[in-house]
Amino acid sequence: MNVSISENARELGKVAGAAASAIIWQAIEENGNANIILATGTSQFETIHQLISEEGIDWSRVVMFHLDEYIGLPITHPASFRKYLQERFISKVPALNAAYLINGEADPKEECERLGRLISRSTIDVALVGIGENGHLAFNDPPANFETEQPYLIVELDEACRKQQLGEGWFTSIDEVPRQAISMSVKQILKSKHIICSVPDKRKAMAVKNTVEQGVSNLYPASILQQHADCTLYLDKGSAAQLSANTVS
Repeated sequence: MNVSISENARELGKVAGAAASAIIWQAIEENGNANIILATGTSQFETIHQLISEEGIDWSRVVMFHLDEYIGLPITHPASFRKYLQERFISKVPALNAAYLINGEADPKEECERLGRLISRSTIDVALVGIGENGHLAFNDPPANFETEQPYLIVELDEACRKQQLGEGWFTSIDEVPRQAISMSVKQILKSKHIICSVPDKRKAMAVKNTVEQGVSNLYPASILQQHADCTLYLDKGSAAQLSANTVS
């Protein structure tokens, strides 16, 4: 795992977004197309903004897969990740080859199976992900399932995860935060050729420390990224604040 530390979230996003752009461009040059995974949430604001600002990508050759979505939340809700991706990414770039969004209002089991069939046919060139305050990767809260081969699964959201969503302003009360979601599995994320993990904000500092400095454990789900061959963790000074001197040197 590589670690890149920027001065602030905006600079982090510029570096991470440019890195993602370069990978997508190279994949199109070499293979004629690129398959990407996009995360959502506040951690991805600057990275996605930079990605859509990059020039030279033929977006008609790009297929996008969606990382996670709440179960039962309508697309009109401010917290809907489908809404997020439609407004912040899909509507901002020329038409994609395909965009496979998770429908949280469909039958969850059938939706997992549908998406699993689609992504199983594809080699993912780059996954853009984040880390939750509880250390989750996608919505794989601790203790995360590191063993399942299912590409997508139904997960229960723990209290820390739900409180984070409330604290970030996506909901007006904890009772509004869904208790279940559809999430890409850990093993599926790790199949990506490259992983760009954008994690700004001092709220994430302890989660970042556990991700980088603890041993790999499903109690620290994002720690599994240590085992990936090409993963870079993009941090700002706030999120890197708890790292030891040896890690940042």
